[in-house]
Amino acid sequence: MTRPVIRPGFRLQWEPVQNAHVLLYPEGMIKLNVPAGEILKRCDGTRTLDEIVVELETAFQRTGLKDEVTHFIAGATSSGWLHP
Repeated sequence: MTRPVIRPGFRLQWEPVQNAHVLLYPEGMIKLNVPAGEILKRCDGTRTLDEIVVELETAFQRTGLKDEVTHFIAGATSSGWLHP
């Protein structure tokens, strides 16, 4: 089963000045919204997509997030931020 992980050369961190998580890479920085930051925090190569979804649904007391999370991870992968 796939365990998404942030690609080498990219680094996720909390940026107090931006009051947001950011994804840093050699050419710049991407400011992330709250959901994107929460998803990427869990993309550490140890969790499957299903485990990430369960954690997010528990953390935010919501259900039915699988489609949104899957869509985000697919987009982040195609943008080169993640290894699937």
